[in-house]
Amino acid sequence: MKTINGQLFKKMLESGANHLVNEYTKIDALNVFPVPDGDTGTNMSLTFNAGVKDALACDFEDVSSIAKVLSKGLLMGARGNSGVITSQIFRGLYQGVEGMQEVNGLQLANAFVQGSRVAYKAVMRPVEGTILTVIREAADYTFAYASGIENITCLQVIDKIVEEAKASLQRTPDLLPVLKEVGVVDSGGAGLVTILEGFQSALHGKVIEKNEQVSLQSVAGAEMKSEEFGYCTEFIIRLSEQSLKTFKEENLKNALARIGNSIVCVQDDDLVKVHVHTLTPGDALNLGQRHGEFVKLKIENMQEQHENIIMHAEMQKEEQKKSKYAIISVAAGDGLKDMFTDLRVDYVISGGQTMNPSTEDFVEAIRKVHAEHIFVLPNNSNIILAAQQAASVCEEENIYVIPTKSIPQGLSACIMFNPEVDFESNIKEMEQAVSAVKTGQVTYAIKDTTFEGLAITAGDYMGIKEKDIVVSTPDKLMATKTLLDNMVSEESEIITLIYGEDVTKEEVSQIEAYIQEKFDVEVEINEGKQPVYSFIIGVE
Repeated sequence: MKTINGQLFKKMLESGANHLVNEYTKIDALNVFPVPDGDTGTNMSLTFNAGVKDALACDFEDVSSIAKVLSKGLLMGARGNSGVITSQIFRGLYQGVEGMQEVNGLQLANAFVQGSRVAYKAVMRPVEGTILTVIREAADYTFAYASGIENITCLQVIDKIVEEAKASLQRTPDLLPVLKEVGVVDSGGAGLVTILEGFQSALHGKVIEKNEQVSLQSVAGAEMKSEEFGYCTEFIIRLSEQSLKTFKEENLKNALARIGNSIVCVQDDDLVKVHVHTLTPGDALNLGQRHGEFVKLKIENMQEQHENIIMHAEMQKEEQKKSKYAIISVAAGDGLKDMFTDLRVDYVISGGQTMNPSTEDFVEAIRKVHAEHIFVLPNNSNIILAAQQAASVCEEENIYVIPTKSIPQGLSACIMFNPEVDFESNIKEMEQAVSAVKTGQVTYAIKDTTFEGLAITAGDYMGIKEKDIVVSTPDKLMATKTLLDNMVSEESEIITLIYGEDVTKEEVSQIEAYIQEKFDVEVEINEGKQPVYSFIIGVE
């Protein structure tokens, strides 16, 4: 296989995406922390498939154009740090093949090097022993190898980069001691190897098929309870000048078929009318908007039998006066959402551990709040990159991502927000409030392991202070009390205790009594109804 054309490139992408979906649970299991939020495989699957879906649906036949569509889809679909870095790798790969109808071996090797460079630049403080190391070493060694062979083929390049990526992955525990202690390789690097293996299989003539028992719908947790439910989505678009030349009804129908049913797509000169029943109307609108501008749209909730006015209102916002400020926050649990709303948060994106929002989720929220100055609170270290990527996409708004890594940090930032002062003053005050918060969380262990010398048994409750597991015990309340003992000092003034969906009122009362008896602090107790974490604790 000397060169790769557009058709073969699409087969590689399909094979890589399917292989990643088939293997995502194994990648999730490589999580270092034994907590129920090991979602690297899930995030990478959702991210990569978002881009591949668009690439496979596009009409282009040259590698450059397909790579561009892939890059845009990955950018908007990126979830979690691993997903964002993956999107940047393929953004760089697109830059490496830009303008090419097809690519030869040396050009392909160079494109992977470009992917490595762009990914490193996207991360403020790159950590070695991660997916970044795997792509850098694999790409650099492969390019050096390819440069020494005249007329090297694409097949030789892919075989070499898979070989080097696997070798680099096996070295990651030597660079990150925590990986060696737990006995795993880097999960993000494993996801990248999986994608490359899919590419390799396609070039060897076998496109990996998706396991029928595994699907992205099960990964995302999205199930339609009844075929009658969902959103009746209708819109009319006026084709752009470019789309007038390239638009094909069949391609749009095929793309819509991946997200819904009852599809009607009719073109009349420069107008296209679309009807689809789907659980994700936003995805349908995105597919349509790629071909032109909306003339009319309507979304109805078939389950409730009333018109969903959210998207319609969004289309009218250009005529509305923007508010001065808006705050967007991420939280999972109705109680947490209410807490943020009570603190003047304008839009709460549903997400957190186990369900990291995508770049597109942030972009949608940014457009909905319709404000001049927007603060974004990710409230999770694995969500910050996606939020920052969304901010870079939305160039018309003045957006600042407060790098909150926990719910208590996000709440403190909201408390310090002052709508009467300027943007820069708010940034300073909110970030200062975040730095003063200590965060603790109680959750259960999903596997037997040893972490920094602490023996952990599956099913135990762990008390986690910031990034340190300070206790592991079968007793939920004992774990919580021990965690509090490690967090509260003589300087502490306020404890915020947020209890989750698995905690009883009696358990809350016992922890409240323990705090009041042992510590001279003010206590605020809230029902967060959050999954995964029994207690979330903030100490200031």
